[in-house]
Amino acid sequence: MQIIQPHYHGIARTTQDYERMAMSGVAAVAEPAFWAGFDRRYPETFIDYFRQISEFEPTRAAQYGIRHFCWVAVNPKEAENPELSRAVLQHLPEFFAKPNVLGMGETGLHKSTRNEAEIMQAQIELAREYDQLILVHTPHLEDKLHGTKRVLEILKGLPVNPDKVWIDHVEEHTIKMVKDAGYWLGFTLYPITKCSPKRAVDMLDRYGVDRTLVNSSADWGPSDPFTLQECVLEFRRRGHTLQEAVDVFYNNPARFLGQNPKFDLRPIRIETFLDERPATTGD
Repeated sequence: MQIIQPHYHGIARTTQDYERMAMSGVAAVAEPAFWAGFDRRYPETFIDYFRQISEFEPTRAAQYGIRHFCWVAVNPKEAENPELSRAVLQHLPEFFAKPNVLGMGETGLHKSTRNEAEIMQAQIELAREYDQLILVHTPHLEDKLHGTKRVLEILKGLPVNPDKVWIDHVEEHTIKMVKDAGYWLGFTLYPITKCSPKRAVDMLDRYGVDRTLVNSSADWGPSDPFTLQECVLEFRRRGHTLQEAVDVFYNNPARFLGQNPKFDLRPIRIETFLDERPATTGD
């Protein structure tokens, strides 16, 4: 079946990962701006990084027939420096104009400090000004609940369209508040700090699949892009139909990302492909 990987840090992965993803049905990936593992000091280093994910990574993915899209933002781990962050924000509109950039992301919170909240708000206001989609990071582990509540407070104070906001890394103790607020939500399949495929399917079964995205993140940490395929398998193992799996792992990201016309992959119906198969004749 066809899969869209909506949150994938390609620059941290090998070309062989693209090859294996192509062989397992991945049609497109979307790469949010990410922390480099250390705090960058200069606006120019961010600009070069944005060029890498918007210009070079698409060429690697294209070698294997995978469409590559990306997001640009100051990641919340580096938002503690407002002066640097605002200098970077001045350059984001030039990247919004690129043919494969989908919006502002990842913004959000890491330690939920005042500076992080200030830069998150500034980035959301900029995204609204340019009518961009918004991808919001919620904190890891012990700060998850408090940080998610704070994210929702910040968003509530801004005139954002919930249809265009995706709040990622939700878990069992944060999913209901995000879902009740009307935003899109995401499960990130990450072996240590986030969610397992089994837990993700548990939540899909309990809370439904509407406005829900599943991704592997897959960065330079202990992660694997194929946890997404493991989640598909677990979902199917529980008796869900192939069309239901396509709705979750292809159509939902196509619906959310497709609000930006640059993302031109559209939802698919399995029956359509079955109807188009040539008829067979018996002897």
